[in-house]
Amino acid sequence: ALADRYRIERELGQGGMATVYLAADLKHHRQVAIKILRPELAAVIGADRFLAEIRTTAALQHPHILPLFDSGEAAGQLFYVMPLIEGESLRDRLLREKQLPIGDAVRIASEVAGALDYAHRHGVIHRDIKPENILLHDGRALVADFGIALAASKAGPTRMTETGMSLGTPHYMSPEQALGEREITGRSDVYALGCVTYEMLVGEPPFTGPTAQAIIAKVMTSEPAAPSAQRKSVPPAVDEAVLTALAKLPADRFASAAEFAAALVGGAVTHGRTGPIRSLRLPARLPAFTIVAVALIALLAGGVTTAFFLRSHQSPRAASRILLQLPAAQALRATMYPGIAVPPDGSGLVYTGQGLNNRTQFLFRHWDRMQAQPLNQNGDEGYALTFSPSGDTVAYLSPPRRLNVLPLTGGLPKALSDSGLNSVTDWTGGLDWGADGQLYASGRDGLLRIDPRNGTRALVARLDSARGDLIFLWPQLLPGAKAAIVTVVRRESPSDPERASIGIADLGTGRVEVVVQGVRAIYSPTGHLIVAKPNGVLWAIPFDIRSLRTSGVAKELADTVVVRRGNAAPGVVDMAIDRAGTLVYISGGESTYEVVYVDHSGAWHPVVKDLRGPTMNGIGLSPDGRRLAVSLAGEDHNLHLWVQPVDSGPRIRLTFEGSVNMRPRWRPRTNTLSFVADRGVSGLTGLHLFERDAGGQGDIRPIAIGDSRGIGGQAWSPDGAWLVFRTDDQAAGNGDIMAIRPGIDSVPRSLVATPAEELAPAISPDGRWLAYSSNESGRREVYVRPFPNTADSRFQVSTSGGMSPLWSPDGHELYYVDAADNMTAVPLGGGTSFQTGPPRILFSTADYSISPYQAQFDLTHDGQRFVMI
Repeated sequence: ALADRYRIERELGQGGMATVYLAADLKHHRQVAIKILRPELAAVIGADRFLAEIRTTAALQHPHILPLFDSGEAAGQLFYVMPLIEGESLRDRLLREKQLPIGDAVRIASEVAGALDYAHRHGVIHRDIKPENILLHDGRALVADFGIALAASKAGPTRMTETGMSLGTPHYMSPEQALGEREITGRSDVYALGCVTYEMLVGEPPFTGPTAQAIIAKVMTSEPAAPSAQRKSVPPAVDEAVLTALAKLPADRFASAAEFAAALVGGAVTHGRTGPIRSLRLPARLPAFTIVAVALIALLAGGVTTAFFLRSHQSPRAASRILLQLPAAQALRATMYPGIAVPPDGSGLVYTGQGLNNRTQFLFRHWDRMQAQPLNQNGDEGYALTFSPSGDTVAYLSPPRRLNVLPLTGGLPKALSDSGLNSVTDWTGGLDWGADGQLYASGRDGLLRIDPRNGTRALVARLDSARGDLIFLWPQLLPGAKAAIVTVVRRESPSDPERASIGIADLGTGRVEVVVQGVRAIYSPTGHLIVAKPNGVLWAIPFDIRSLRTSGVAKELADTVVVRRGNAAPGVVDMAIDRAGTLVYISGGESTYEVVYVDHSGAWHPVVKDLRGPTMNGIGLSPDGRRLAVSLAGEDHNLHLWVQPVDSGPRIRLTFEGSVNMRPRWRPRTNTLSFVADRGVSGLTGLHLFERDAGGQGDIRPIAIGDSRGIGGQAWSPDGAWLVFRTDDQAAGNGDIMAIRPGIDSVPRSLVATPAEELAPAISPDGRWLAYSSNESGRREVYVRPFPNTADSRFQVSTSGGMSPLWSPDGHELYYVDAADNMTAVPLGGGTSFQTGPPRILFSTADYSISPYQAQFDLTHDGQRFVMI
């Protein structure tokens, strides 16, 4: 029955609910595992209930949940298709090793807990957590079979008993599940995971017996022995965490799987490089830091408010915190790049703020002055600034790959030749000026050492392809100039902060050794690595400069650092430290984005309840206004396309491959979405255009545009005949606007192609005009040209900066975001010529996601409401 899609090769095994087969996916040329439900179970559940529950759980996207490829009914049998995991189950490993190392047991339990916590927050309870359902792939735990137990439970316990099957496995069944209670909560899964953790530590589940009835009797009446009673090396906190998870009453257990994971990791003993440290509960005897923190409180719609905190040490073992207010005109401007630095002498703070013409510029606030001063009045937009050892010169990066050196004693910045740097736009890079007088930067092949006098370079640490390295970010040279700290980004899910790790690059051997999991780390003169974890928690880890290894117990600092969204980078963290131990960082919570309606007065409300995520990049309302296409990141931080009915119907996922699928656009008069994606390549290197049916039918197809350059965005003419696209902006003249008629033309037409950067094309509703933004005047402004004969004339629409143009549905207004982040409306006159009236400000976009590269917002059909992130 499945022969047209899968070639069944052999049986892999049988379980209590299904038989598993190895198969070849003929369409995608990959091996998969197909599970066929046992006929008696399929009869009890029923096809409709099974497929309904599978649809619910298929939406779960988490790095530690085994994804679902396909499901259905064929020849009267129910099946579902999953990836074929190259590895083993936790049961296989337990059969081989009996007991696991404590660090491995805690890590596996924490990863499973993360998957369960995510599922519970989405209303899904697993109900059958056991070693057989935990797969180990490349060292990571994957939880399988979400939804099957739930579908079976809805058939009713009586009908299940008639088949001779039960829900759950006695060794891992919670008391309430053993009693057959209908209302099972996430705390039942916590109990089951407690049993699995107990078995990993001790070698057997907490309760055993000759029959299922005997086991359940012990579950209901007996108390488990502490794991340490049978294995003395189990830390007391791990003992306590496991026993709390195994409490008889659900109310006495952890309230969530995340709490269980935090308690487990808090009790794990970590020495050297035995494993990641997540949330240690240790006495707060902190190293002697002076700490300067910049607080960012992120709103749901994506905006931020800022405040500064100054901490200065009063004694060798204490830190104080003092609020520092900055004038509104000199407030911190958070970007997708690192934006904080401190001079070696600790005399002040450099941060990114608003400069001339609303450009992002470095501001230097000396501690003995009331106002911050621009480092350079005429400087380009810059990021990742670093001071020379003497403090009289700075170096910084600017897009796309330029390295600049600026003397603070006066003069213009000197741009060094392209030194093999990574794209600043994509990766933010990172830069450090070492005590040896050399610059250290993120290069395409690894870590670069660059001479600031002449730009000559040398590769001093190479990417490890066998480990799966993609890039090294945010280098810092260690004392002695023999090694450097880097953030190691892997090719698999490069945007996922959970996959990032901290490495030490030995400049003598050129090798990078991973020492701890984290998003970014810097070295403190107190002898610690200050490590930012994906959840924003800061840790101080003792570090031995001579052996280049961690050397003691980590301690949690009192505050959290904000992990901001980058383009492809796995979270951007602002922190720096001077020679005296003054630590500067931006603190705050993690941002959550949601899609909202905003009227012309600025009042807003959500479009759809729970349409939220840690990252969004592009939305588009369908031509009939009934569906919303959105590029939304899941727990793995990869961006995928979804289609959400605005009436709160079920959400459809359209993409499953690549780490970036974004900036969707509906093709008029079709049910097709076009988008840019990195399918087949890593990160943001070489985005190209693709299209797919918005209902998920058929394959994803590349769009032939006759241009080999990377693509940054696109727009359609109202009749759907013309596709207007923007090429990547990674070099002068490459941010060009082109057009092609798919299916008719083989070579695209150049619409606007100058040495300036042209972005965000948009075609008017009558198809006669092209709006776009350009920095040809030195800052971004909005322009309009006739379409498609763009060479005939050119009109400048904005006068105070402008980007992201969007036409009203009736063509009577043109909207854009001005340099002060205001949504601005310009009335348009009728007739054959292009005429504009005076602009008017509608509302501030400070709380919304705005991008110069392509409009991140849309309009409803009546033009009365914006759809924004």
